[in-house]
Amino acid sequence: MKTIIEPFRMKVVEPIRLTTRADRERLVADAHFNLFGLHSDDVLIDLLTDSGTGAMSAAQWSAVMRGDESYAGSPSFYRFRDAVQDLMPFRHVIPTHQGRAAEAILFSILGGAGRVIPSNTHFDTTRGNIEATGAEALDLPCAEAADFASVFPFKGNMDIAALDRLLGERGAAVPCVMMTLTNNAGGGQPVSLGNLRAVRALATRHGKPLIIDGCRFAENAWFVKQREPGQQARSVRDIVRETFSLADGMTMSAKKDGLANIGGWLALNDEELALAARNRLILTEGFPTYGGLAGRDLEAIAAGLAEVVDEEYLRYRVRCNEYIGERLLALDVPIVQPVGGHAVFIDARTMLAHIPPLAYPGQALAVALYEVGGVRSCEIGTVMFGRQPDGRELPARFDLVRLAFPRRVYTQSHADYLVEVFAEVAGARTQLRGLRIVEEPRLMRHFTARFARL
Repeated sequence: MKTIIEPFRMKVVEPIRLTTRADRERLVADAHFNLFGLHSDDVLIDLLTDSGTGAMSAAQWSAVMRGDESYAGSPSFYRFRDAVQDLMPFRHVIPTHQGRAAEAILFSILGGAGRVIPSNTHFDTTRGNIEATGAEALDLPCAEAADFASVFPFKGNMDIAALDRLLGERGAAVPCVMMTLTNNAGGGQPVSLGNLRAVRALATRHGKPLIIDGCRFAENAWFVKQREPGQQARSVRDIVRETFSLADGMTMSAKKDGLANIGGWLALNDEELALAARNRLILTEGFPTYGGLAGRDLEAIAAGLAEVVDEEYLRYRVRCNEYIGERLLALDVPIVQPVGGHAVFIDARTMLAHIPPLAYPGQALAVALYEVGGVRSCEIGTVMFGRQPDGRELPARFDLVRLAFPRRVYTQSHADYLVEVFAEVAGARTQLRGLRIVEEPRLMRHFTARFARL
């Protein structure tokens, strides 16, 4: 059938407050043209992030009631640990309150001045946590990732030759190799098993641990099953287990493919590294059997991990994004192709070619989408990545706008409304103006920077 049908029924609904365009123009100006500064009840369709914004299932809410809040040794922790190890066969599972906490702990140990940590593409919090230690976060995406219009199936891959050169020339400065699944900052693009195996082989040859940022591991496994030769007969669960068997550790935000509203973990095989991480955890997060989480949250994650590898759910999840991508292409809106698993990415630099990168075309487009239709999205471009550690301002490799879809929240009518908003914005694209930053912090500026229109 051509109709996208949600593989679930809804028992609880939440009202959306409808606003007028005049309302929204005033509200976004009051927020200094930074969509993070909006009140969420002033947003009609919130695509700012898919992190922690999904709807939990009846099974998850039932599990919440079983949560045990003991400070140490809670049975909720052991159910959580077993659910993680069922999919990711790591020896040590260390809960944290979310993924960036796992990153902060890991890089407080592995980072430091003079060190360089390569990845297919670091996302914002990963980069921020690495750079906060004085280390360099280095992106080594495959060459195909630069061509947004191509339909190469695995644009999230690492550039193997570049990684080989780095390890050969600067290996002493590399404490680990990172891989992000899927490659969020690169357009939500998947990584093939073949590429991951090649990275594993290089890391082993040079004696470096391989760490996976596994936030969207199930979506990545679905793409492997659909696109990679020889993988079609395998289950998503089986692909997931092989994926993590190739790594020495992982960081995870359970707010993505954990299907939970909060939580994460750091998982490791190395005993000494795990001990150092647990000691750091106690200082910053909590005892190792709760790690900054309530027992009920550990239970919700455990139940979510069982649900996220359901292939009917994954088929629906990916197809919803594909549907929107197809409709936008029909409007001549340039997007990153093929469409990723958790979001549709708009190529704002191409769409708004009259706005130079240092006038932030991605931010200009995101503001327009809110003013026209109340849609909140996220700039991933020069605002997010243009500020260099030495303070210089440079254009990012791209200027994208991410439409990140919360899991199990919106319906096809919301998707059709979104397309209508784009039709209106696209028709007036040449009238949009760039922005300048009038106030910004030193790190992670996109969260709190203030803008003015040019």
